[in-house]
Amino acid sequence: MAEVIRMPKLSDTMTDGVVASWNKKVGDTVKRGEILAEIETDKATMEFESFFNGTLLYIGIEKGKGAPVDAIIAIIGDQTEDVKAILAEEEKKVPAKKVEIKVEKKTSAVSGMKKTETVQQKKSQTQVIYRDENSDGRMKVSPLAKRLAEEKGIDIYAIQGSGGDGRIVKRDVEAWHPSRIPPVMQYEMQYDVTVNAAGDYTDEPLSQMRKIIAKRLAESKFTAPHFYLTMEIDMGNAFAAREKINSKGGAKISFNDMVIHSVAQSLKLHPKINSSWLGDRIRTNKEINIGVAVAVEDGLLVPVVRKADEKTFAQIGDEVKVFAQKAKDKKLVPSDWEGNTFTISNLGMFGIEQFTAIINPPDACILAVGGIKDTPIVKDGLVVAGKIMKVTMSCDHRVVDGATGAAFLQTLKKFLENPEVK
Repeated sequence: MAEVIRMPKLSDTMTDGVVASWNKKVGDTVKRGEILAEIETDKATMEFESFFNGTLLYIGIEKGKGAPVDAIIAIIGDQTEDVKAILAEEEKKVPAKKVEIKVEKKTSAVSGMKKTETVQQKKSQTQVIYRDENSDGRMKVSPLAKRLAEEKGIDIYAIQGSGGDGRIVKRDVEAWHPSRIPPVMQYEMQYDVTVNAAGDYTDEPLSQMRKIIAKRLAESKFTAPHFYLTMEIDMGNAFAAREKINSKGGAKISFNDMVIHSVAQSLKLHPKINSSWLGDRIRTNKEINIGVAVAVEDGLLVPVVRKADEKTFAQIGDEVKVFAQKAKDKKLVPSDWEGNTFTISNLGMFGIEQFTAIINPPDACILAVGGIKDTPIVKDGLVVAGKIMKVTMSCDHRVVDGATGAAFLQTLKKFLENPEVK
């Protein structure tokens, strides 16, 4: 019997994947456990092994092409199987379903006319059709669902209805979660938009990682109300502590390792910072799992140092080095990047003095760390040389208030300005 192979969901954020390479071609014999293909997700390129024995009869996605999760990418079976019949049968299992959501829009700058936007969804493909203002444009939602969404602070336009004709009902609001926002849709406009390029240019297709980065950060920036807190920290004692630790031999630690360690200790004293917004409730996380932003060629990955509050400077440093290498080699696996409760992004090594970062969901906060700069400071009434590092924390105001965030930064400042050397 033929087995239909579908695009696997290899991470919690994966909505589609790209076939980076095929290790088999049509007609090849495939054994259970053999690597069938390499799949590029939003965070890594992962080997995908076959769970079946047989002959590779069909490849549905060419190398370098993408497809949504659960799309047919291959068929394995006996050489006598009728591939066309199998595909036709699979097609019948996915009934065409249309959902219309009409939203009245304001005057369009393109046409100068008032428009009504109609979204028609069929087999996960979406089109936006513009009609004139005489259309009866309205979103279908029950009064109870609308009131419930307002009470929970949920944008009604982010919810997909399950009632008749796509009507949004109470159960849709109760079941809604930020992770259920549908993937970025492909829109087809009824008018042409011409982009006039100035001079020569090069267009590069988006990598899967860049698509997901764009989607998730846009959702974070425009969903979570960000506010920012900046503090200066004198790293003079941290310099001395780091030199003493590294002089003992063994693994060398970096200032970034010291920041991670100090953040973890501060989170133990300020658990509200170690929290997540879940739509209708706030979750305070008991484990302190710190995501560390790592720059790679295609974008940014955030592997997670788990239970960072229980680890030493050296243990954190060793773990971060391993993650950084795995990230560059695209060898990270889901367990490496899932479960963050707080994130740190450090651009100090690039000469950046200060910046703000976008919150990395599901965290409520992210700390942007700048470089250490020789700066005159006043101590005991005297102007002396200081080594100042600026940190800026982006906070989700739905979870963290200004005073709460400020108290956390004061604690972090104390830990970094008075590091313990063991």
